[in-house]
Amino acid sequence: MTRREIREQAFMLLFEKMFNSDNTIQELADFAEDCGLFIPDSFAIQLATAAMEHVDDIDSKLSALSRKWALSRLPRVTLAILRLAVAEMLYFDDIPQSVSINEAVELAKKFASTEDASFINGILGNIARSNAAGVSED
Repeated sequence: MTRREIREQAFMLLFEKMFNSDNTIQELADFAEDCGLFIPDSFAIQLATAAMEHVDDIDSKLSALSRKWALSRLPRVTLAILRLAVAEMLYFDDIPQSVSINEAVELAKKFASTEDASFINGILGNIARSNAAGVSED
């Protein structure tokens, strides 16, 4: 399985979690497997779980950088992609930030729109620059 396919699984799990707040990511992964949707990869579960565990910090960073858009106004698909990418950028040091950004843009092209892909690219680029500069968005 490719890393792109694994990220798609993580996206699906996180997106589903946005509608099923009572279930853990692992429970949603087990359900996906039981229903024959996909066999969840351990990294997909780890990535989606990290995004949920740090959702408040991630949303704070996103809010600071998307001043013209309240997170509540963003499409859930876009928000899920952003949360996954930011979690990957902040909590998985072994993955280059440029890869996280590119993969998020590709997810947006597949599951959202070209406009969403551009928005995601801009927000994540700002996060990458602030991380490189050691600047906090708080």
